[in-house]
Amino acid sequence: MSRYRGAVCRHCRRENIKLFLKGDRCFTDKCAFERRSYAPGQHGQRRTKLTEYGIQLREKQKVRRLYGLSEKQFKLTFQKSSRLQGVTGENFLASLERRLDNVIYRLGFAPSRNQARQLVRHNHFKVNGKKVNIPSILVKSGDVVELVEKSRNNQSINDSLAAVERRGIAQWLELEKDNFKGFVKNMPVREDIALPIQENLIVEFYSR
Repeated sequence: MSRYRGAVCRHCRRENIKLFLKGDRCFTDKCAFERRSYAPGQHGQRRTKLTEYGIQLREKQKVRRLYGLSEKQFKLTFQKSSRLQGVTGENFLASLERRLDNVIYRLGFAPSRNQARQLVRHNHFKVNGKKVNIPSILVKSGDVVELVEKSRNNQSINDSLAAVERRGIAQWLELEKDNFKGFVKNMPVREDIALPIQENLIVEFYSR
């Protein structure tokens, strides 16, 4: 599977929104989007008028980059969500939110989803008492996400937890910081996802 290895700040500039892909750096004056809030490249400062397809594409790319998924992963998640009962767009966002790497990030154990994904792959977490190293698994209501004992002195994790108040914790999650545990109180609904996302545009993009 291909993996983007370039400067992630270009993604924020391309989508014209701060995606917080570099964790705490995004809250400082070193943030590239704050210094150059226009698209990257030679013609980045030109005004362009997007077509209907272009608007849908940019929304899809924005959300895909926000959650750090490849095109194949993103499309597969959408296809699975489209087969569920209910509103496709809301089911899709809920599936993205329920990914274990996103839950680790939302609970504050990591400053970015990319780092959360790496922590999961390196066996730093347990779900319901069992070690898990698959970032894409979906948590469910009642699940307990816990940092393994040997990782509780990890400096980067503790630094991230110390700054958790700045990022905030999603309403559908609960954190016991002293015990290095997180709880899934209930399944996320659209009102819990306070992100500037127009999921209907993504549904329209994949429904062409």
